[in-house]
Amino acid sequence: MTASTPPPALPVTRADIEAAAGRIAGHVRRTPVIDSGAGSLGLDISVSLKLEQLQHSGSFKARGAFNTLLSANVPETGVAAASGGNHGAAVAYAARTLGLPADIFVPETSSPAKIARIRAAGARLHVGGARYADAAEACARHRAATGAMDIHAYDAAATIAGQGTTALEWLEQVPDLDTVLIAVGGGGLISGCALWLEGRVKVVAVEPEGSCALHAALAAGAPVDVTVDSLAADSLGAKRCGDLVHAICATRVAESVLVSDEAIRDAQTRLWRDLQTVAEPGGATALAALTSGAYAPAPGERVGVLVCGGNVALETVAAT
Repeated sequence: MTASTPPPALPVTRADIEAAAGRIAGHVRRTPVIDSGAGSLGLDISVSLKLEQLQHSGSFKARGAFNTLLSANVPETGVAAASGGNHGAAVAYAARTLGLPADIFVPETSSPAKIARIRAAGARLHVGGARYADAAEACARHRAATGAMDIHAYDAAATIAGQGTTALEWLEQVPDLDTVLIAVGGGGLISGCALWLEGRVKVVAVEPEGSCALHAALAAGAPVDVTVDSLAADSLGAKRCGDLVHAICATRVAESVLVSDEAIRDAQTRLWRDLQTVAEPGGATALAALTSGAYAPAPGERVGVLVCGGNVALETVAAT
């Protein structure tokens, strides 16, 4: 590709995100935004927090699940999804709401809270393997045998468009944002948000040091495999970001930062201590970039943090 050749068109556009917002309206919550207040969370600035952990099924994932199911012809054999937990819970919830059968495949490392969510939604749950990749392989075998419809956790146009409605909604609620910090696993959420916010709001990717598929892809110029070892791995534990995710984020994510597990746990504690807000490790990861200093805002910069998931056991909250 020469310097004068325009980049290839992406299969996801801002128009797709607008269409997704209309399609899923009535099925997802318009989640609240709060300002932390200067001095709260150990920060000198007030931060806009988008509380997407209050979404149906406990995370933003319900947006992509509903958009996928409502824009497709689902076979009688239903849908199948491999997940670390949150995607499976969202697909299970959306499928039950729409009266569709669902099979959800998760690894043995999925948290009990997320497994309980999936079971409560009535999906057929399959637990096996030590890694997400094992669950994905089992799911693929099931789809091949039954013809069930696949709902990818992050690297699919309908998923990305659905997740992008988070940013559409957020900017309606807080139109003066300068920068948003978004945690990344496979990258579906940040891809959709970056598409919507392009040219208007700076997008910063935040990943755990031990699970950084997008960070590695941006450095390498293409998706690459990474080792996954983080307390947030059950939600941010993709071994490799998708091709579509990389194509979007390579030109639309302004900065990529990494945070330690210790910083993530500390951010969880601050959210509960100062704002009585429950977040799972992945849900607190974006805030950890601020509280640890991995991202330092400029004077006067209006910063938003996406709290993306809250599926965590009560005993874990009690220990913070």
